[in-house]
Amino acid sequence: MRRSKKNTEKYIALSAEGKKFEFRDILNGEVKVNNKTQKIKFRQNNGLNFIIYKNKKYLVDILEKDQNKYEIIVNGIGHSFTVESPFSYRRKKFLEKSKQNSKTESITAPMPGKIVDVLVENHAEINKGEPIIILEAMKMQNEILSHVSGTIKNIHVKKNENVMKDDLILEVEK
Repeated sequence: MRRSKKNTEKYIALSAEGKKFEFRDILNGEVKVNNKTQKIKFRQNNGLNFIIYKNKKYLVDILEKDQNKYEIIVNGIGHSFTVESPFSYRRKKFLEKSKQNSKTESITAPMPGKIVDVLVENHAEINKGEPIIILEAMKMQNEILSHVSGTIKNIHVKKNENVMKDDLILEVEK
């Protein structure tokens, strides 16, 4: 009888804030947090997912999975993260470093829809988290927030214009 080869490939989970968690075989239950190996058990019961960590049970609900991006809720607290291979992690770090050298940040449409209102003007100062566009999608109006502080360099959309997901909305000079 042949034994199956264990998955020993290393992966890296990156939180939205950039915190790094390393793991090899998630089902094996070992995760590296702050360079310390932690034991974690995964269980399913009646269709619910749980993590057991330091003898405490945490309910896990997977809200969204898109390629390597995940949004989950653990005991009522939302978390967003990506899972990267060592190669994709190095590539991501390289691209972020290159991006930091650039003084212009692009803000793109997070979903397809119609521009209801443009809340900023060229050369205006904006802060991270400030609303910049009202985008209607599926008959709901969504405030699109800036993920960066700076000065509006170019606005690429107009009121009543339709946009697709990832279309360039505006550019901010940091």
